[in-house]
Amino acid sequence: KIKIMLTSKQKKLFFILSFFMGIVVILSNYLVQFPVKLYNLENLLTYGAFSYPITFLITDLANRVFGKKISRYIVLIGFIIGILLTLFVSTNFEDIISVRIAIGSATAFIIAQNIDVNIFDKLRERKWYVAPLTSSVFGSIVDTFLFFLIAFYNTGIPWFTLALGDLTVKLIVALIMLIPFRLLILRISDFAGLKSNKLNY
Repeated sequence: KIKIMLTSKQKKLFFILSFFMGIVVILSNYLVQFPVKLYNLENLLTYGAFSYPITFLITDLANRVFGKKISRYIVLIGFIIGILLTLFVSTNFEDIISVRIAIGSATAFIIAQNIDVNIFDKLRERKWYVAPLTSSVFGSIVDTFLFFLIAFYNTGIPWFTLALGDLTVKLIVALIMLIPFRLLILRISDFAGLKSNKLNY
């Protein structure tokens, strides 16, 4: 149970972040099945690499605003929403690769997001960009290789090169995500009624 008392606005923000976490997981699990065929990148990159880093943005926003404990609840709720709906939306149970994608996504997501939460929490007192960037980078590395290993190892699909391509894009997107992080954290903190000095800006 969440023992920390939340105002009505904070509860609303909590559920908004949880909802969007689930939506991004669903979208990414669907898009990862499609290689990027532009410029002969089909063996290096999938479209899921462009959407998945948003999950780390959501986790980091939650961690900065609510702290470590509640951000874990948001990860868990997003996980449940994302995985359950993924099973109904994009999983073909007659296709072993589709099933492995669902398993890989669930495993990689919950491990990587919790790594992100812990790293962010340890670095929250540093400059504003250190915690979100460092936690997203390490989370992305763990998530990418764990997912592609579980989903595509020994299937004939070039999982390692796909993982490298996806990771490259994810790291670039993680860097770009610092911009919306900076902009959104101030807005949602004001919305949630939190003082700016709590945010270490």
